[in-house]
Amino acid sequence: MSTPISSTATPTAANTLISSQGIGSGLDIGSIVSSLTTAHGMAQTNALTHRKDALTAQVSAFGTFKSALATFQATLTNLQDPTKLAGRTATLADDTIASGTATSSAVPAQYSIQVQNLAAAASLSSAPVLNGTTSIGTGTLKISVGGASASINIDSSDNTLQGIVAAINSATDNPGVSASILTTTAGARLVLSGTVTGTANAITVTQSGGDGGLATLAYDPANGLNHLTQTQAAKDANFSINGFPATSPTNLVSTAITGVTLTLLKTTAAATPTTLTIGNDTTGAQTSISTFVTALNGVLTSIQSLSSYDPTTGASGPLLGNQTILSFKNQLSKILSQVNTTIANGAQNLTGLGIAANPQGTYSTDATALTNALNSSVSSVGQLLGGPAGIATKLDDFITQYTQAGGLLDTITKGLQSGLSDVTKQQDDLTARLKVYSATLTQQYNAMDSAVALLKQTQTYLTAAFNTGNSSSNTSTSTSTGLGSGTTSTGG
Repeated sequence: MSTPISSTATPTAANTLISSQGIGSGLDIGSIVSSLTTAHGMAQTNALTHRKDALTAQVSAFGTFKSALATFQATLTNLQDPTKLAGRTATLADDTIASGTATSSAVPAQYSIQVQNLAAAASLSSAPVLNGTTSIGTGTLKISVGGASASINIDSSDNTLQGIVAAINSATDNPGVSASILTTTAGARLVLSGTVTGTANAITVTQSGGDGGLATLAYDPANGLNHLTQTQAAKDANFSINGFPATSPTNLVSTAITGVTLTLLKTTAAATPTTLTIGNDTTGAQTSISTFVTALNGVLTSIQSLSSYDPTTGASGPLLGNQTILSFKNQLSKILSQVNTTIANGAQNLTGLGIAANPQGTYSTDATALTNALNSSVSSVGQLLGGPAGIATKLDDFITQYTQAGGLLDTITKGLQSGLSDVTKQQDDLTARLKVYSATLTQQYNAMDSAVALLKQTQTYLTAAFNTGNSSSNTSTSTSTGLGSGTTSTGG
């Protein structure tokens, strides 16, 4: 008889469970899904990456351009004011007599300077006492300098020479007197020194009240009080310019010669004046103009770099063909090439200053031509560059349209940053869509994998069943053949 097939060979639900991706089909589902997902989003991913890189490069490029403009614009300040450009020098033949400075309003010329006496501040000294701790007296000291005065109360706590000095120096309404103690072999003296020069700033001291001891410090010659000794009278400076006498309450003289300030240092010997020479100062103007050209070339070099194209490599700058840059460059060229025909004697354009465009697309300066133009008429150079119609003024107004808060460059940059934000959002959206796409593929491949696994299990079951059936059949046939071949025994 046939051997029954074991029931353990029958597939069950437990046999159909897949515990790992690809276990049924043998495929690397994770890698397949990842590759398909990448390929599915590659075109859009590359496009968004390219756009982001381009926008980022433009933001950086416009930042570089704005920085170059700011540097250039800063050099225009000195050029816009003709008085700053048209400098003057003030030179003394004997600089121990006086020193001088001059503004652009000074006229180049020579002057003969003689100093009879310097301005001085008053100085008073008391009679000597034993020492700084010697008691002087109590009451009120009224100290006057020019039209100002202060009343200083002295009581028993500060009635010594030291106390009086401290009270005078600490007075909040001190009119311009410095008090000190001078100690010599004769004893200690009170010294009052004026802090302001000039005849009008003589010192007077009066006293009232108290024990009367402060009367020894009174000084008011107009009223017969001379208890202090005047060691230095308050004086105005007396000097002469080209032989004409002049005075000044201080040694700083700023009103004698238009645009010139003199600092008197010492007196001259009789009939030996020194010479003051007012000349043109082109050094400052040359420096300002050279700095201007250097910064201008910085802008032009920046533009060349940012909008360049290399036909050999095919590489291009981030602002190649940008209309904002092209428009700026054209307008800049127009301003730089303008001619001021109202200038009668002097350079009417930058070329007249030795500033000209070169083949490299920048500007070069002929130092000799610039020096000659400044020496010829520094005021004409100031007129060309500064003032309402000056090149520097027009450049400043023009560049401000680009660099000011809310200006053209700010607007452009905000637009580019908005574009970057939009790209970022599109990238996030794409990532989300690809995540869904990946999940869908994974689900489909897992379903296929499960189906393959079930087919394999069915195959295994059928194979096992077939093999079991064949084995049983072979066993039955063998048994039957064995019995048939036996012999029958008979008696006999």
